[in-house]
Amino acid sequence: MGQKVANIAKNTSYFTLALILQKVISFTYFTIYARQLGPADLGKYYYALSFTTIISVVMDLGIVNYFIKAASGEQENKNNLFRSAFGAKIILILPAFLIIAAKLFFSGSDPLITALIYVAMASMIMDAFTSLFFAVSRSYHNLKYESIVAVLSQATTLIVSLYVLKNNLGLVALMWAQVASSLLSLIIALSVIHFKWKISLSPIFNFKKIKLIFALSLSFGLYAIFQRFYTYIDSVLLFQLAGDRAVGIYQVPFKITNALQFLPMAFVASLYPALSAYWKNNREQLNITFERAMNYSTIIALPISVGIIALTEPIIALMKSGYGEAAWPMRLAAASTFFVFINYPVGALLNACDRQKINTRNMGITAVMALIFNSLLIPKLGVTGAALTLIISNALMFVLNWQASKAIINAKSKKIVRVFWQSILSSLLMFFIVFFAKEKLGLALVILVGGMAYFTMLLAFGAFKKADMLSIIKSFKK
Repeated sequence: MGQKVANIAKNTSYFTLALILQKVISFTYFTIYARQLGPADLGKYYYALSFTTIISVVMDLGIVNYFIKAASGEQENKNNLFRSAFGAKIILILPAFLIIAAKLFFSGSDPLITALIYVAMASMIMDAFTSLFFAVSRSYHNLKYESIVAVLSQATTLIVSLYVLKNNLGLVALMWAQVASSLLSLIIALSVIHFKWKISLSPIFNFKKIKLIFALSLSFGLYAIFQRFYTYIDSVLLFQLAGDRAVGIYQVPFKITNALQFLPMAFVASLYPALSAYWKNNREQLNITFERAMNYSTIIALPISVGIIALTEPIIALMKSGYGEAAWPMRLAAASTFFVFINYPVGALLNACDRQKINTRNMGITAVMALIFNSLLIPKLGVTGAALTLIISNALMFVLNWQASKAIINAKSKKIVRVFWQSILSSLLMFFIVFFAKEKLGLALVILVGGMAYFTMLLAFGAFKKADMLSIIKSFKK
């Protein structure tokens, strides 16, 4: 059991480090895009990516999450399980392509938008298989190779993007940078499962087994559909209701706050297989692990949300002129980030403890509410309306999931609430320091000073102990 806990720390540390580098590179090329393209062209580019991202869920339908859950406790039949899942993924290419082709044909999209979407689809197909290949590594509680690829793929996007922009090759050529990144990830992921894990790459088209996989992954699949829908429908509706420039403006707060989700994503990627095992074998450890996950998520989320609110103007100043309208949407998106972070461990708990249907139901409710509020608020408030919807939908999702989690675990709610208030007070101190020092210090330095003040207060309160810090450092040495 101790070894499993150590693996969680080790995987989380390495994957978090990789995702930090990945998101730094991603934010770098996004900033370059924003400065070089301007809001209108930036809006076209990210509308195409948002639309294909929504449709890409058809190529998964929950198969990856189902495979991780099933294969984590099943070593002997892992090879056949993977080959059947591989066959199911191949079959799903056709319906995904037909959905996109039908939409473009009947809507009469602009030729530039059509070209962008078709190129983005090539990247979407490769990413769908890459996620399955790395699911094999996750089932072995190994995130090493996925961590390396997370950095290399974004570096590839940056390098190709710089070449395209330097030579003025246009938006479609810029989208090919995503394809180059996806191709590299696919090749490495394929090599890892073949040479490292000795898994056969020959798909099985046994329709009885594939039908069973579809049935067992249905709740995961519906959840993924709802999640992608509510995450990206705002950009799609902004394009339809407010135009490409509104999408470009919205990408500034959306990309900045979305990029920071690498922290809960990295933690949950390592946490989820362990929660699945604890649910079957050790309910006491399940409670302890979940409580710690909630506390750490809160400790991380609050200073990020408060820090972005305090530093909105300097962050927007990194972009080219023309993005001033993104200020209030960014503050609202930052506030919603807190609910996103603390919902990650709750959602992972529900999935790991055979409550996929409840998680899916809650995500479905959230997706419908997001559609309703976006439809009502975007025509009246534009980009600000989409940002308001982020807060409403993310808060709703957390409340629904939190209520459902009470039937599973007996975590000490009082301790979680105490850590929350300690983090609030520490964040408020950080806010005042950052807000009044931002004019005198550079952006990087004021973030460092604010972060130090925050964690000093946490140590003083006892919410974050010296042992926690040493445990994180130790995990990198293993």
